[in-house]
Amino acid sequence: MSMTDPVADFLTRIRNGQGRLKDYVDIPCSNLKKRISYILKEEHFVKDYIEIKDNKQHILRVFLKYDMDNNPVINGIKRVSKPGCRVYVSSDDLPRVLNGLGISIITTSKGVVSNKKAKKLSVGGEVLCQVW
Repeated sequence: MSMTDPVADFLTRIRNGQGRLKDYVDIPCSNLKKRISYILKEEHFVKDYIEIKDNKQHILRVFLKYDMDNNPVINGIKRVSKPGCRVYVSSDDLPRVLNGLGISIITTSKGVVSNKKAKKLSVGGEVLCQVW
């Protein structure tokens, strides 16, 4: 079965895994999902991620992060640009999430970066998702 929006599936698996207080979630691997996982780790929203190699498509295992009271670190995760309605922003109009407490993940000509890094690089692009 073909998947029309793999990024939305990635975000939904993380959201559902944290709702069930799982230690990790397994996701079909792609370079875009690896890069999003790297940004989430860099911004301290997930503990870590590893790529598990198998004979077919590799699996990306994302280790979820919780605070001292066992509450998920990610309070919200939202897909912004969808296959039916792409959302592009210029470097001047980069979105701020919760007044800087959250991040937007943006795919740019310099690669997939957070809104903070895109501001430093002075580039715009397609807003994939927001995490807070």
